[in-house]
Amino acid sequence: MSDLKPPVAKRMKIETGNGESNGGLTGVTAAVVPGKIELVPAGPSVVKAEAGGDAVVKSKSRLCPYLDTIDRCVLDFDFEKLCSVTLSRINVYACLVCGKYYQGRGPATQAYLHSVGEYHHVYLNLHTLKFYCLPDNYEIIDSSLDDIKYVLNPTFAKEHIAKLDIIAKESRAIDGTMYLPGIVGLNNIKANDYCNVVLQALCHVKPLRDYFLREENYEKIKRPPGDNNFLLVQRFGELMRKLWNPRNFKSHVSPHEMLQSVVLCSKKQFQITSQGDPIIFLSWFLNALHKAMNGNKHPKSSIIYKSFLGGMKVFTRKIENDKAEDEEVTQETTFLYLTCDLPATPLFKNELMENIIPQVNLFTLLSKFNGIQEKEYNTYKDNALKRFHVTSLPPFLILYIRRFTKNTFFIEKNPTIVNFPIMSVDFGEAFGLGSMQYDLIANIVHEGQHKGGTWRMHMYHKANNTWYELQDLHVKEILPQMLTLTEPYIQIYQRQDIK
Repeated sequence: MSDLKPPVAKRMKIETGNGESNGGLTGVTAAVVPGKIELVPAGPSVVKAEAGGDAVVKSKSRLCPYLDTIDRCVLDFDFEKLCSVTLSRINVYACLVCGKYYQGRGPATQAYLHSVGEYHHVYLNLHTLKFYCLPDNYEIIDSSLDDIKYVLNPTFAKEHIAKLDIIAKESRAIDGTMYLPGIVGLNNIKANDYCNVVLQALCHVKPLRDYFLREENYEKIKRPPGDNNFLLVQRFGELMRKLWNPRNFKSHVSPHEMLQSVVLCSKKQFQITSQGDPIIFLSWFLNALHKAMNGNKHPKSSIIYKSFLGGMKVFTRKIENDKAEDEEVTQETTFLYLTCDLPATPLFKNELMENIIPQVNLFTLLSKFNGIQEKEYNTYKDNALKRFHVTSLPPFLILYIRRFTKNTFFIEKNPTIVNFPIMSVDFGEAFGLGSMQYDLIANIVHEGQHKGGTWRMHMYHKANNTWYELQDLHVKEILPQMLTLTEPYIQIYQRQDIK
């Protein structure tokens, strides 16, 4: 009889047919002894015994009976994360039934009152990404909600980023609309299309895209207290990840948070409600990003300078008494984009009483930077003859074609057509730097007059070798031959050796 051992009790989690544990009892665990079952208090986690009695697994599920009330069609995380009642940014929750934002989850808070009054019970904390059931106030842990969490905060692995330019796989939105990640329309809130075209163009610059898709690349950057410029980096990273998100609920993105940070950091120089100039916005935005990432004058100090910074020499001769001095001053400087001047438009009409629209070759415009041509520049202090010579080209070259000139009475648009190649453009030969071939990847164009005109852009998607036209929410394929018929304003070229 001494060899007989007492039966060993094993803990197990009892599951009912409807998925609830312990028959609806909470805080208890079943201790199984051959011949009887005893209920004993459970610890912080529940332990489940396998058939063999050896494996011990912690359960991580907390089921909620209200998950079927979630409406993914109304969820929109593009707008500012603030309470719709108190306008507070602290402790904000999204109601997953109606899509509205409310503050808090304790008694007498806006989210609690909304859950009691409207019978909306499932909420998501927009900061911690945790789900809660109100007014019961318990956390919901369920893997079926991971898609909502991913839409709020998309994440990209290095393997996924490496395939973005190789594999073109369409995604399906909640409403059944098919879209291509990266080729996504941006919502025009009122008059912010001049910002949208610049943001969409920058989202297809490969080093910039790869850098901002991984939040850990810039999350440890430290800025002085009270500096708002780093908000620009965070918002641009969020917008980049939303545009390339393959699991979005919608086939378009609203740049609301991004533009709010632009208005704040530019001290209202750029507005959502009034039209602006894309080249002024682009120049400010690149320099603000560079500064916010602790960039300095060194060419490798930020991802902005690594991608867009080129070098040139400026030769200046002063004009005194209508005669140019022989002494020439040489200055070495850098540039983020090159400004090309169009020839003046003809003053007269042809025999059919139609305005003559001249044409000019792109390389004729770029001859300004070959170090030979001189041009007179007048300022309020002095007059000078200047010539420019590009000494180094960046991996991504931005060309700005100046179409608007301001005279005494109004701003006039130059409709000159620029003939430009799309593939294998040898800018190195044009500037006397040897062979450097570039391909066009983005083309921003303007339609209409200066006031009341619209901005749209053409974008090249490398994975499927197709050009797309984007104007606000509208996205469509376009033949590359149609690009040369437009009025280009800003162009971005990529050097062919960039992989």
